[in-house]
Amino acid sequence: MQYRLYGKLGYQVSALGMGCMRLPRIYKPGQDHAEVDLEKSFELIRYAVEHGVNYFDSAYAYHNKTSESILGEALDNGYRKKVKIATKQPFAVMKTQANIRRNLENTLRKLRTDYIDVYLIHNVQKESWDEIKQRRIIEEFEKFRDEGMIKAIGFSYHGSFPCFKEILDYYPWDMCQIQQNMLDVDREATEEAIKAAGRKKTALVIMEPLRGGGLSNAPESVRSLYDSYPEKRTPAEWAFRHVINYPEVSCILSGMTTMEQLKQNIELFSRPDAVPDCLSEEEKEIIQKAKAAYESVASIPCTGCEYCLPCPKGVHIPGVFFGFNAGTMFGDFSQPKRSYMFTKRFKQDASQCVACGACEKKCPQHIDIINQLKVAHASLDGWIE
Repeated sequence: MQYRLYGKLGYQVSALGMGCMRLPRIYKPGQDHAEVDLEKSFELIRYAVEHGVNYFDSAYAYHNKTSESILGEALDNGYRKKVKIATKQPFAVMKTQANIRRNLENTLRKLRTDYIDVYLIHNVQKESWDEIKQRRIIEEFEKFRDEGMIKAIGFSYHGSFPCFKEILDYYPWDMCQIQQNMLDVDREATEEAIKAAGRKKTALVIMEPLRGGGLSNAPESVRSLYDSYPEKRTPAEWAFRHVINYPEVSCILSGMTTMEQLKQNIELFSRPDAVPDCLSEEEKEIIQKAKAAYESVASIPCTGCEYCLPCPKGVHIPGVFFGFNAGTMFGDFSQPKRSYMFTKRFKQDASQCVACGACEKKCPQHIDIINQLKVAHASLDGWIE
C-alpha cells in the first residue's frame, strides 16, 4: 500500500481510504429501507485493515445512522489501534451547542472509541457558512479537541471554489474533504482547491473519485480512447490515477461494496507507480479527451448556468438535469438516484414543478424544461436507503 503525509499533522495514511457510505446492503421486498449486511461489512473492513488501509471515513447519517456503529464493531479486537477514523457531524443536526456535544458523545459510543482522529463539520455550504461562524461552531470543536475527544478539526464541502477558498482561509483547518474526479476538475471546488489546500499544508481528502462509481463504467467512445494507450487499464484505474497524480492529495476515499472492488483497489494503490506525478503528458491528454467523450453522451444540453433559477416552486432544475445526465453517461442510475432522494427531501425535485414555464423563457439553451423534468424524474425517483 502506498502512504502519504496527512497534511501538517505529521503522520501518514494509506493513499486509499475506505468510505463507509456504500457498505453492502440487503433489501427485502416490502421494506421501506435497506439493511446493511453486517457479516460482509465486517469482512470488508477487517480485510482492508489487514491489507494496509488505515484510514476510514464515516458520518452521522450514513446508512440510516448505522454506519458509525458498524465501523466501531468491525474495528473491535485490536483493529482500532491500527487505523485513523474520520467522521462527520452535519450542521443541520447542530440544533444547540449542547446538542453538538451529545451528538459527538453518541458517535464515540457507536465507534467504541475514546477519541476520533479527525472530526468534520459535514457538508458546509455557502448558505450555512455565515451561521456556522456566528454560532461559533469551530470553537465548540476546539473544546472537544482540548478535552481529548477529537484529535483534529476539518470540514467537508460541495460547492464552487470561491466559497471553498473563503472557508479554507478563515481558520487553520487540519484537513478538508472535497469531491474531485476527472469530470469535476472544472466544477465543484475545482482543481484550484487542491492547489490551495496544498499551499496551506492542509490534509486534503478526496471523495467521489469515481463519481459514485459511475466512472468505473465507460461508453464505447471512452473505451476506445483508453484502449489506444499501450498499457491496458480499466476505466476505474484511469479515473483513480487522475486523482493519484496530485501531490497535494493525502487520501482518496472509495466506497467499496464488494470484496472484488476492495481487492482491485488495494492492488492498484499498492503499485510502485501509484504515486504523485504518475501521469505522462500523453495520459493527461487521453483523460482530457475521455472527459469530453463522457460529457458528449449527456442527453439534456444543460450547462448549469442557472439562468432558470430561482424556480417559483423551488425545483433545482440544473441539479435534476445533472443527475439525469450522470446516469445516462455512465449507464448506471444508482448514485444519481441516491442523490435525488436528498433533493426530494428538500422539496427541490421535479415533482414540485407546476409547469408555469417561467424557466423555459430564461433558458439560453432553449431546453424543453417542463417535459425534460418529467423524463428525468421517471429515471431518478425510487431510491431506497
